[in-house]
Amino acid sequence: MTPYQTIIRRFAVILLTGLLLESCAVQEQGRTNGEVAEELDQTISVTTLNQAEVYQGTPSDDRQRLIADLLFDGLQALDADRLLTPIDDNAHARFKRALAYDPDNEIARQGLIDIVARYVELALEASRQGLFPDAELLLDRAQFVDEDHPAIAQARIYLQEEMNSGDLFFNLDGREFARRSEAAQERLSDIARQAEKLDAFFLITAPNDGQARWMFSIMREAVEGYRLRGNIELTSKTSIRLRIPDN
Repeated sequence: MTPYQTIIRRFAVILLTGLLLESCAVQEQGRTNGEVAEELDQTISVTTLNQAEVYQGTPSDDRQRLIADLLFDGLQALDADRLLTPIDDNAHARFKRALAYDPDNEIARQGLIDIVARYVELALEASRQGLFPDAELLLDRAQFVDEDHPAIAQARIYLQEEMNSGDLFFNLDGREFARRSEAAQERLSDIARQAEKLDAFFLITAPNDGQARWMFSIMREAVEGYRLRGNIELTSKTSIRLRIPDN
């Protein structure tokens, strides 16, 4: 065999070998796509969790938790008289946010009603003490929460009646009276003498019973022999009102 024939023969062997490998690859691919897939199905098992074993928080659950937190914070603020202020921590804002998520929420709706009621209560108290600008402001805040609430109109009528009563109102320095200073005692004596002159009833308001009774004792000593008539009311403000008789 000549060298040329040897080269031709080797080339033919290489070519034939390549064709055989390609044919095997095609067959293997067909097996992989069919038989091999079936074989994998028989040897590999996949375990899935039952639906009951899978837990995932839903948007509804998150919303209910948020509403509950808002209602709790709102009630806490209401008890502390944080009604409309401070701006970032007040009962009104909490209840309004709760209603934005749940417009029919009864606790939030009642919370807004209670805010109005508390403002009206504070306004009536301020009116009795002659703190008329304070009473006006409190009723304006109540109207901001619910402008149609009937108690607001009634409280405004009461405020106007108190302003027209002709009574004498003495708004006192709470810190001075808490110290029971000499200046506070002189002021009390002067008020007592006016009460005697006008034959007026007194209304003492003070933060605690001890201070209120001390105020009355100083007034009584200033008008010895005259029977002072009146009442004591515990509030956050220190004041005295002399009710002038109609005659």
